[in-house]
Amino acid sequence: EVQLVESGGGLVQAGGSLRLSCVVSGVTFADVAIGWFRQAPGKEREGVSCISNNDARVLTAEAVKGRFTTSRDNDKMMVYLQMTSLKPEDTAVYYCHAEHPVTRTNYWGQGTQVTVSS
Repeated sequence: EVQLVESGGGLVQAGGSLRLSCVVSGVTFADVAIGWFRQAPGKEREGVSCISNNDARVLTAEAVKGRFTTSRDNDKMMVYLQMTSLKPEDTAVYYCHAEHPVTRTNYWGQGTQVTVSS
């Protein structure tokens, strides 16, 4: 069973930084691209970034480009979202996502809350 577990969320003041982590199990980690999504209260879930499986290319949403950095460590089966210059509008539950490379089933973590105070 594929599992994703996020950690690292919390409360931070505007302008601060947080690093989110996502550990993945139950799948050959090097075969999967991992995405970060977020969902703010009353809003739809939106994509934040995605890092590819083979060459670690990253796509980043315009809203966070230049402030958020995505990376992966295939040995540790971890993906990271380094968030800097945080804004109150970054407040949301952040989720990591993986699509199984064979079955194409989507898997989500349980989410981690990020709250940015003004």
